[in-house]
Amino acid sequence: MTNETSQSHVLSRGKRVILLTGGGSGGHIYPLSAVTEQFKKLISNHLIYYLGPVDVFSVTLATHYGVKMRKIATAKLDRFLSFRNIFLLPKFFWSLLQALFKVFWIMPEVIFSKGGPGALPVVLAGWFYRIPIVIHESDALPGLTNLISARFAKKIALSFEGSAGYFDPKKTFVTGNPVREELLGTRYSSEVAKDELHFNMQIPLTLVLGGSQGSKRINEFILANLGKLLKETQILHQTGSANYLEVKNLSRAAILELPLKEELEHRYQAVPYLDEDMKAALLAADLVVARAGSGTIFEIAAFGKPAILIPLKESANDHQRANAFEFARAGGGVVIEEENLLPGIFTSRLHEILGNQNEREKMAEAAVKFFQPGAAEAIAREVLKLAGA
Repeated sequence: MTNETSQSHVLSRGKRVILLTGGGSGGHIYPLSAVTEQFKKLISNHLIYYLGPVDVFSVTLATHYGVKMRKIATAKLDRFLSFRNIFLLPKFFWSLLQALFKVFWIMPEVIFSKGGPGALPVVLAGWFYRIPIVIHESDALPGLTNLISARFAKKIALSFEGSAGYFDPKKTFVTGNPVREELLGTRYSSEVAKDELHFNMQIPLTLVLGGSQGSKRINEFILANLGKLLKETQILHQTGSANYLEVKNLSRAAILELPLKEELEHRYQAVPYLDEDMKAALLAADLVVARAGSGTIFEIAAFGKPAILIPLKESANDHQRANAFEFARAGGGVVIEEENLLPGIFTSRLHEILGNQNEREKMAEAAVKFFQPGAAEAIAREVLKLAGA
């Protein structure tokens, strides 16, 4: 046994040990962060570990919340039989062996899984050691990891009521999607937020989000139609870190060619990633244009913002499309599928929303109703109940 392992067992004596797993994107990690915040509020005597892929998103659990990080290999298996799965199986079994070893030394009272790459080996290891498991399914159409994990889970939290049919009804409870407390805290006016972000307080602002990693296709569309769009709205554009410099340079070149460039150049800002400024961005926005990951939709809903959702066509099991139409049916947004992402259709929808205050207010009200406050606390309480806390 290593010194670090011995130390962790000494530290855990008399404490509730909780193990988190999941990851692969901000959509997995942000809900884990929100639930972790609630653990820290609800019990003082705890020790929280994370076991899964360690990346730019998951590492924030350590830096922001003091979670102890442990890494295993990840193998993202396809939903259907494929040659790719055959090649990935050895890596999956290696990650399972790693999980069995590391879960044994952590030996938590309970495991909370958010799904995604790396979660399934941890869930299987937990089941092997008879550790109670809670999973959370964010999407309207469940992912492969959670469909398998559900067989071994004691409780299954759901963001969308419509996904309940995929699981054992005795295990499920609908919570909505956990949203970080830093976003839900003190609010201030849209005008103040616009000023904070250096936008004109009197002109509508559209926030463009391509998911935690950005969207090349949305970026290209915005750039191709920048002149037309800036006549109607200011734009705060999250490009994704990998695309930022390219978008920044191309947008600058495009604006310099516009007839009213001196006026319009102040209407556009590109940023690589919104983290600490996400709250101000959502407060400032009159409209959000975004992909349709569950985390994004529920954050938009938490702020009562109308949305144009452009689901990622290649999302696993087409879950983003299902998420988008759930939000649209509730009245909080409209959906433009990628094959229909054309200048005429998009600008028409943009104008209909930004040009009609009554419509914006109706959509905002529907978005607020769609959001379910208290999701993180409800999940944390269920996890702690199984931990005996």
